[in-house]
Amino acid sequence: MRYAALNQGADELTLYDRFRPVGKLPAVSSQSRYSDEQLYALSLYIYSLKPPQNPNKFDALAQQGYVVFMTEACDVCHTPPLYTNNMLTPVAGFKVDPLNRFVLNIPINTDSNLALKTRRGTGYYKVPSLKGLWYRGPFEHTGSVATLEDWFDPRRLRDDYVPTSFRGYGVTTRPVKGHEFGLNLTSEERKALIAFLRTL
Repeated sequence: MRYAALNQGADELTLYDRFRPVGKLPAVSSQSRYSDEQLYALSLYIYSLKPPQNPNKFDALAQQGYVVFMTEACDVCHTPPLYTNNMLTPVAGFKVDPLNRFVLNIPINTDSNLALKTRRGTGYYKVPSLKGLWYRGPFEHTGSVATLEDWFDPRRLRDDYVPTSFRGYGVTTRPVKGHEFGLNLTSEERKALIAFLRTL
């Protein structure tokens, strides 16, 4: 409920560099939010949602992928059983308070524009859960990558890469940087890891 109220209020303050989508800020007296009853009903609805049944079975290939997952220490950030440690990770260039125990001070060099150049940006991204990857996508916080195969393709870091999902207005090629973990795997390890991730 608090999150919905916060987002509803923050929409009014959205600012991208010097561009404000809604123009002039509305007067405080004209602002309102959903009632507690509406937000509670929304919360109950969200809790009632159930994910679809996963058609991907945990087979021998997925078992090999689990070994890759653990060997590569993916579980440090994507900790079972939720496959997230629920921590924040800073974007490159953002200074972290060393006493903040909720921050994993390992920048993953993902594009920092949304986290630093908007009013709603915090300087952090939250470590996402890997649960349900088989039916979610596109991937990356801007939705630039269509599939897990594309995500683990090291070519996505190159300037001549053609993003397989969101590119941006007038963009033909651009790198999709960040999260370089898993990009140095062999093709067999990559295939096994993806098979495992699809079982989550």
